Amino acid sequence: MRIALIGYGKMGKAIEAIGTEDGHEVVVLKIDLDNANELAYENLKRCDVAIEFTTPDNAVNNIIQCFDAGVPVVCGTTGWLAKLEEVKQICKQKNGTFLTTSNFSIGVNIFFEINNYAATLMSPHKEYDVHIEETHHTQKKDSPSGTAITLAELILEKASTKNKWVNTAAGNDYDLEIISKRIDPAAGIHKVTYTSSVDDIEIIHTTHNRQGFAKGALLAAEFIKDKKGIYTMKDVLGF
Repeated sequence: MRIALIGYGKMGKAIEAIGTEDGHEVVVLKIDLDNANELAYENLKRCDVAIEFTTPDNAVNNIIQCFDAGVPVVCGTTGWLAKLEEVKQICKQKNGTFLTTSNFSIGVNIFFEINNYAATLMSPHKEYDVHIEETHHTQKKDSPSGTAITLAELILEKASTKNKWVNTAAGNDYDLEIISKRIDPAAGIHKVTYTSSVDDIEIIHTTHNRQGFAKGALLAAEFIKDKKGIYTMKDVLGF
């Protein structure tokens, strides 16, 4: 694949390294702060697919530029999802190709499925309370993490006792608390705990490095390269 890397930070460099090992032409287009003007129609048209890892303020504009150039785009930026439905509508209008997720790691996406199944099993058992804890490095820009929000939304679909998630200690029985910690050099730890007076049940995912995210992003790019429409990692992984 001829890949446009939109965002050349730690994730972009990890994608480049793994993509190059796999024989992809990642170097077709690399966009960073110092060459943002090169994110242009004629440059994007040289690429088979774009992988976007930038900031919440820039993500939407970057995605739309990919739609305009007819380039499938995989987006790993989080913190902008208030505009997700708007972006999906633009994708449909322009007959584009789009995939976004809160986490590209294959392990995390399996963790999402486990969390969903656990929430289904626990739903009838009102004696258990549930909360989420996530830990990341201090440079992470959004809080809570997109991964924690995905976990929370899956739980809220099943748990009749919870109305919404809050990014603080819950002051009542109806809020699902997400406790966010920022500790270096943690790459990402997510823990869902069901607790009662007699026992606790915990499911935990611990990230060791960025390679899992990079491999998942490349897998997603390979999946959407020749497709049209809107996809998720469930489609990529066949869940």
